[in-house]
Amino acid sequence: VVAGFASLPMVFQIDTALWFNTNYVTTEVPPDEDLETFLEVGSWTWNWMEPPLGTISFLLLTLQYARAQMQNLNYKPYTEWMQSRRASSLHARYPQYNQRIIQDFAVTDSYN
Repeated sequence: VVAGFASLPMVFQIDTALWFNTNYVTTEVPPDEDLETFLEVGSWTWNWMEPPLGTISFLLLTLQYARAQMQNLNYKPYTEWMQSRRASSLHARYPQYNQRIIQDFAVTDSYN
């Protein structure tokens, strides 16, 4: 989330874009008349911001797709696996109580 919000000034804000270009990218800076609006700044910075943003977006998309397919195949993604493991552990610790109630509690209780 932080990286997503941090990418906005890196693309559209002239001072941040110039700083990033000076320290990391070192591409030629367009003339001042080509950097008068945030859209013109975005047009210039998009040359170096598009590859990482596009790659990260595609990675997140494929991870979401993989998680959805795991659920379709009835595999448990990490969160459900951890809840199931915690429920089993809690039942093993308190075998004298009803297994179903203990497991339902463990799954619905918050982690903290």
